[in-house]
Amino acid sequence: MPSAFLSDRGVVRVSGDDAARFLQGLVTCNVETLRAGEARYGALLTPQGKIVVDFLCIGVPADEGGGFLLDTPAVLAAELAKKLGFYRLRAKVVVEDLSGPLAVTAFWGDAAPPAAEGLAVRDPRHPALGWRVIGPKPAEPPAATGDYEAHRISLGIPAGGRDFVYGDAFPHEADMDQLAGVDFAKGCYVGQEVVSRMQHRGTARTRVVPVTFADFPPMEGLDVMAGEKQVGVMGSSVHGRGLAKLRLDRVAEAAEAGEPITAGGIPLVPVKPDWARFAWPGEAEA
Repeated sequence: MPSAFLSDRGVVRVSGDDAARFLQGLVTCNVETLRAGEARYGALLTPQGKIVVDFLCIGVPADEGGGFLLDTPAVLAAELAKKLGFYRLRAKVVVEDLSGPLAVTAFWGDAAPPAAEGLAVRDPRHPALGWRVIGPKPAEPPAATGDYEAHRISLGIPAGGRDFVYGDAFPHEADMDQLAGVDFAKGCYVGQEVVSRMQHRGTARTRVVPVTFADFPPMEGLDVMAGEKQVGVMGSSVHGRGLAKLRLDRVAEAAEAGEPITAGGIPLVPVKPDWARFAWPGEAEA
């Protein structure tokens, strides 16, 4: 079973009598129906509906202290804890950044749960992503390998900070609506009105989608061009596959005009991921 120590991930714990109700009113996923030992993909948004930070929200069993663990980018863990603390007010909630003592490891390639110390949960975004284990950080953590990144990219799963910019992307643009990251039936949360409007009006034209290429990988952050027109931004890539945040309507116009899509002069071929339900150029909405 392949595995990778994810040194770029941190852990924030939210516990206390009001933890579920507290998070329910803030984040995009449904926390109140989340059972112990399960995970849901979610995010904290700005009031304008843009992603502040995304995470896997994990229910902690009562015999392990209860509450929730947020598996989130390590560089944003402290800021996430601070922001949640700002919203805490009088709620009976404790927010802790546990990125020091706890570590995140990914396992994939097998249906059986990993035999590892810590709390193991299924990654809810895609079945093939496998398991996440939150456990004590080893005294000498092994170096993270590129295998997990290659696996993630092959599935077309965006990574915040690489495939979309925090503070500048709506959940639909980061495919959170496609990857079970937004519960459209739950009650109010920060930024909900904007996200719901985009969902009901179908106004999301920009998406992070897989691309393939034959040459050296384009650098992250390069403009993706169709002729003289920018159609997106290049994200992460490896082994001839990558992700790019693209305006699909402009990609469709380029295809009709016979214009190649390039990043840094390298031709790209956009590919619809197997999990996508949004309309691909030339298709009707699924």
